[in-house]
Amino acid sequence: MKIDRLIGILSILLQKEIVTAPELAEHFEVSRRTISRDIDALCRAGIPIETRQGTHGGISIMKGFRIDRTLLTNSEMKDILAGLRSLDSVNGTNRYGQLMEKLSAGSSDFMTGGQSVLIDLSSWYRDSLAPKIEAIRRSIDSQTLLAFHYYSPSGETCRIIEPYYLIFCWSSWYVWGWCTQKADYRLFKLNRMDMLSSNTDDRFEKRNAPYPDLSNERIFPSGLRVKAVFAKECKWRLIEEFGSGCFEELPDGRLLFHADYTSRENLTTWILTFGEKAELLEPAFLREELRITISKMISLYDNKLKESIDDK
Repeated sequence: MKIDRLIGILSILLQKEIVTAPELAEHFEVSRRTISRDIDALCRAGIPIETRQGTHGGISIMKGFRIDRTLLTNSEMKDILAGLRSLDSVNGTNRYGQLMEKLSAGSSDFMTGGQSVLIDLSSWYRDSLAPKIEAIRRSIDSQTLLAFHYYSPSGETCRIIEPYYLIFCWSSWYVWGWCTQKADYRLFKLNRMDMLSSNTDDRFEKRNAPYPDLSNERIFPSGLRVKAVFAKECKWRLIEEFGSGCFEELPDGRLLFHADYTSRENLTTWILTFGEKAELLEPAFLREELRITISKMISLYDNKLKESIDDK
């Protein structure tokens, strides 16, 4: 892509005193004429580039334009490269890796010490997630409506949206767009989407779409003040999920947990994952619901066991 090449050329010029057109052409695998056009484009963008003929001639940026040999510090550029590499981990491509090579080209000390921050955004659903991300990106770039089947706690629906933003938040990927069914902006989780399709004829006029409010209070409004007791061997998980300040140790070693929770259904499911190592104390109505759920589970397994015995 031209923009990638322009960024790469600019990076090389910022890192080296002088470079020749044939060197740039060989590095980016393009013709010298293409490099000349790229240099003209950089000049039109306000970058003061000068060329010198002769044995020691070449292309360089005017010295007065430089700020400590680079516009970005090594630390800042490493953060940028770490972010670019993380996108490769999602898409399963090497496009961003190639861009990283272009950005870091021409400097022997640019990446001294190597990368100290590595970000991997891939998931268990990589095989199905990457095609969804690519389909949504194409739909956003071409401004075409995106249709899909969506699964939510309230049921299954067919949705058509004007997609505007791909978002990675709360360890998952989402798309934010204008839902034609709800006539409002909605946030959709990619793992709940299926059968995505986008027709190039179904274009939409781009709205001045606002950024989604991704605050925890907005997306996950609290309302349940939870108190529970956990076995001491659950400490690592409570710290991982809620932080070290979510419990106090009782004299017998058990952990008195207290926190705000967002969903009664999710709370019940979460408590059950601890098995006999957790006891929900409050809220009282959910404690009763949990007792009923456990009773039904016991009845279900008892009946299955009885049927198995009868079959023998």
